Amino acid sequence: MEFKANVPIYVQVINDIKKQIVCGRIELGEKLPSTRELAVRYQVNPNTAVRIYNEMELEGICFTKRGLGTFVTEDKAMYESMKKEMAQVRIEEYVLEMKELGYTKENMIRAVEDYFERG
Repeated sequence: MEFKANVPIYVQVINDIKKQIVCGRIELGEKLPSTRELAVRYQVNPNTAVRIYNEMELEGICFTKRGLGTFVTEDKAMYESMKKEMAQVRIEEYVLEMKELGYTKENMIRAVEDYFERG
């Protein structure tokens, strides 16, 4: 994973894990890698891996079973909330950038429709 300089690494890793959950590559209730494995997978400091899981637990994305590991939440409402939040961020980015290019709402909608028509 290529990290962006303007966003903290732990936030980028959390966003990547959220995306994997929303896309179904990580299932609800699935066991996540240990913090050591997470650190190796993302090439981050082990302390950063601990912070990632701590932040995710605070957000309700995962939970820890003492002695067993860290697991993705099984809460479907949390899943739907993550999905909606991620979509909202992308929509906002799209709209802001298109406005900078001088597009109106109608132009943006037409551009999206044209995109889908082209396949």
